[in-house]
Amino acid sequence: MAESAIVSRHLRALWAFPATELGVVGWPATRRERAFGSWHYWWQAHLIDCAVDAADRVPTPARRKRVVEILRSHRLRNITGWTNNYYDDMAWLAIAAERAGRAQGVTVANRGLAALERKLYEGWNPEVGGGLPWRTGSDYYNAPANGPAGIAMMRLGRHTRAQEIADWLDATLRDPETGLILDGIHLPSGTIERPTFTYCQGVVLGLEAELAAHTGAPRHLERVHRLLDAVQGHMTVGGVVKGGGGGDGGLFNGILARYLAVVAETLPGSDRQQVEDRATAAAIVRASASAAWANRLDVEGEPLFGANWAQRAQMPGGSAGAGYFTAGGSVTPSKIPERDLSVQLSGWLLMEAAYRVSAAGL
Repeated sequence: MAESAIVSRHLRALWAFPATELGVVGWPATRRERAFGSWHYWWQAHLIDCAVDAADRVPTPARRKRVVEILRSHRLRNITGWTNNYYDDMAWLAIAAERAGRAQGVTVANRGLAALERKLYEGWNPEVGGGLPWRTGSDYYNAPANGPAGIAMMRLGRHTRAQEIADWLDATLRDPETGLILDGIHLPSGTIERPTFTYCQGVVLGLEAELAAHTGAPRHLERVHRLLDAVQGHMTVGGVVKGGGGGDGGLFNGILARYLAVVAETLPGSDRQQVEDRATAAAIVRASASAAWANRLDVEGEPLFGANWAQRAQMPGGSAGAGYFTAGGSVTPSKIPERDLSVQLSGWLLMEAAYRVSAAGL
């Protein structure tokens, strides 16, 4: 039902081109949004990832076709190619394109994936001690760029670089007081930006879990345990991921849910600690999904998810505040954040994560 709601409310042919589909960034949409005057590269990457989830869950020709069409449309709308100047954006698209190829045999993005891989690999900057900047030419090296870049490197076989990224994140951005991953650091000045966002925790959990499965190194198991404990203690209430917003922030909690599911499914080990960590990760996903579902609105028979999964969703009306870029490059929320594609994608991400942990018997 989460999939169906996105398909019916948000998917639309790009500029009336045949065999294209892209996500309209608001519902109800403005004329500019329907024409893809705004489209938000990294939101569409998560739309692709969700489309792959659906095709994995119940494979059909229509679902596989949708993956192909959104990937093709992403390239067309980006105009200049597959890449852009933001390493976080490119990392998210690389993750989605790699999964589309591996899980669904979709080859339309193969050349793009090679270009993305090259950009991400070459973005590593040893001159300032490592890390990838948020965007080309920036002095800001953050978890939202390095976490997904590490996951992409891991899945593309660049295991040494993935290991370097994970070690850099742990040494540079882990808060010794809370155990959470801080947002980023300015280099070479060393000034740290201290906000803690749910998606920063999610990508590091996912990267460390995949490294643990690949290498068996105890430090990765320990990092997952420590960070999972911090997330449970600081970012959940009653087992439900707390908070939530719109704009770019609308995707944050859904990303955490996706990579909690990765921990639940892939974290290796039969010791009590690993068994409990897998169960804890799965429990947060299940509790969050139950809360989000209980607090949804039913609109014409399809769910509308709340920005905060623990609170009743609001019906969006008008387009106030939506989709403006701040000086820092982030996208502002709609006045009622449930209007934003990012918020509804987060709900879909959560439901797919809950499906996976449930199907795995967790």
